[in-house]
Amino acid sequence: MYPFIRYTSTIINAIVQVKKGNTLSFDDVSEITLRCRLTDIDNFLEMNNGRVLTLYDLGRTDFAVRTGLGKQLLKQRWGLVVAGSTIQYRKRIRAFQKVTMKTKIVGFDARWIYVEQSMWVKGQPCSSALLRTGVTEGGKVIATERVLAALGRSDWDKQPEPWVQDWIDGDKTHRWPPMG
Repeated sequence: MYPFIRYTSTIINAIVQVKKGNTLSFDDVSEITLRCRLTDIDNFLEMNNGRVLTLYDLGRTDFAVRTGLGKQLLKQRWGLVVAGSTIQYRKRIRAFQKVTMKTKIVGFDARWIYVEQSMWVKGQPCSSALLRTGVTEGGKVIATERVLAALGRSDWDKQPEPWVQDWIDGDKTHRWPPMG
């Protein structure tokens, strides 16, 4: 089940941070903390890999609200989409452990915004995800320049970091549609 209560709490906390003046720019890293709950674990008493991806939604939500993107999404009647992702798991997250989640933009191109997210326990990285995200209008991804203009950042140019560009290039050779 989707963690709607946590999601709502994340939005409220992010709004409170904005009201306190704790905003972020697109260059900043968003950090939120959470605990691995019993509803997050699998039969090995560690955070389920699917739940990791779901909880990363919370980090992107905090980032969007605190950068002003969330306000523009509402104002412009835009949506958000994840169009691709890759994830690495390196350390288990056990029930009740305190987790720090970090979210940052690692590049963008004409159409996509590339986001890196990671989860940390006691200063140690546990997982890292790279996501291809886009802003949509009427069900179609819009140009990144429109998004940046709405945020007052038309001058911002952040080419994908080399490792991100490698992923982008590699993904172009991925077979689609998949074999049935």
